[in-house]
Amino acid sequence: MQFKDIVGQVAVKKHLIQTVKDERISHAQLFLGPEGSGGLALAIAYAQYICCENKTEEDSCGECSSCRKYNKLVHPDLHFSYPFFAKHKDDTALTFIEEWRKAFLNNPYLGLDEWRDQLNADNKQANINIAEAHSIISKLSLKPFESEYKVLILWLPEYLEKEGNALLKVVEEPSQKTLFLLVAQNQDQILNTIISRTQLVKIPKLRNEEIEEYLSSQKGLKPDQAKQLAYLSNGNLQTALQLLTTQDNDYHEVFLQWLRSCWQNNGLKIVEYTEGELAKMGRENQKNFLRYGINLMRECMLFIAETPGLIHLPEKELEFISKFSTVLDLAKAEAISEELERAIYHIERNANPKILFLDVSLVLVKILKFNTFRHKADSNILL
Repeated sequence: MQFKDIVGQVAVKKHLIQTVKDERISHAQLFLGPEGSGGLALAIAYAQYICCENKTEEDSCGECSSCRKYNKLVHPDLHFSYPFFAKHKDDTALTFIEEWRKAFLNNPYLGLDEWRDQLNADNKQANINIAEAHSIISKLSLKPFESEYKVLILWLPEYLEKEGNALLKVVEEPSQKTLFLLVAQNQDQILNTIISRTQLVKIPKLRNEEIEEYLSSQKGLKPDQAKQLAYLSNGNLQTALQLLTTQDNDYHEVFLQWLRSCWQNNGLKIVEYTEGELAKMGRENQKNFLRYGINLMRECMLFIAETPGLIHLPEKELEFISKFSTVLDLAKAEAISEELERAIYHIERNANPKILFLDVSLVLVKILKFNTFRHKADSNILL
C-alpha cells in the first residue's frame, strides 16, 4: 500500500512522511478517524514507507523487496491484530490471517461489518481476547528479520477490554525499533491507559468531492451517479463502495413517495410501500435507503436553520427539501432522523422488515401530522 493509492488525506500523508524525514517516528501512535476515512490504509502505507529501501520524497518506491512483501501483507516484520470471532479460546488473529489479507487487499477501507461477512460470523460478538494480547507481546519480543523496524498494526483497539492492560508495558516500553500503530474509530471506547501511551494522529472524514472524484476516475461512474453516491456516503468511502452494488436504485423517488404517503396519512399507500417496495429491498438496500433519508433530514435541518452555505445537494434533492421544509421544523426533522437511525439498528439485528417499516411509517405519521414523538422508553420495542 502506497500513499498515492489512498484517497485524499493530503495533510495527514505530509505529516507522516515528515516524521520519517525528521527522524521523529513515535514508537506508539493512534490513528483516529471515522470508518471509511482510510486510517488502516494510512497506517500500512506509513509502515511501508518507513521500511522501504528506496523511498522517495513523497512515497515508498513500491518495487524494492520490502515494498513487494508489504504489497502482499507478507513481510516477516509486519504483524496485524484485529477483532475476530473466536471459535476456540486459543484462537488468535493469526488463525484468520489469510482471510484478513484477502479482505484488506480486496478493500483497504473495509469496516467491521464487511470483516464479519468475510468470516461468516453472523451475529457473534467481535473482540480481541487475552490469547491475542499474549500473542502480540510474543511477536513484539522478536528481533526484526529483514527491516530496521518491526511493526504491529492493531485495527480497532476499541475491542480490547480489560485484556488491553496486558499490553501496557509493551506499548510504553517496547523493545528497540518497534513500531506500534493502533487504528481506531471511537476514542471514547478505547482504554484510557492505552490512549495516554500513544501519540495521536487525527484523520478527518473524506470530503464528498474526494469520494466523487474517486468514483468517477477509478470506478467509471457518470458524474451524476458519483455525486449522489458521494452525498449518500457522508465522507465514508466504505459506504460509497457498498452503494456501488446498488447504484441502480433511485432512493430519492422511493423516499419521496414514502414520506408523501405518511404526510397524507394514507393507510393503503403506507401498507403498499412497507410490504412491497421497502420490505423487499433486501437488508443492505434497506440500510442504504434509510441512510439516504437520514442525510436528507440533515440537509433539511440546515435548510430550516438558514445555512445555505453548508448545503451541497444535487438539484432534485435541493428541490425536495425546499418544498418539504415548509411542513417541517427542526424538532420534526430531528425526530424523523432518529427514527430512521433506530430502524437501521433494528435491521442489523434482523428485525422483520414488514413489521419494522410499518412501525416506522406510523411513527412518521404521528410526527408529521400530529406533532407526536416516540417516547424513549419505546425505542427498543422491536427487539
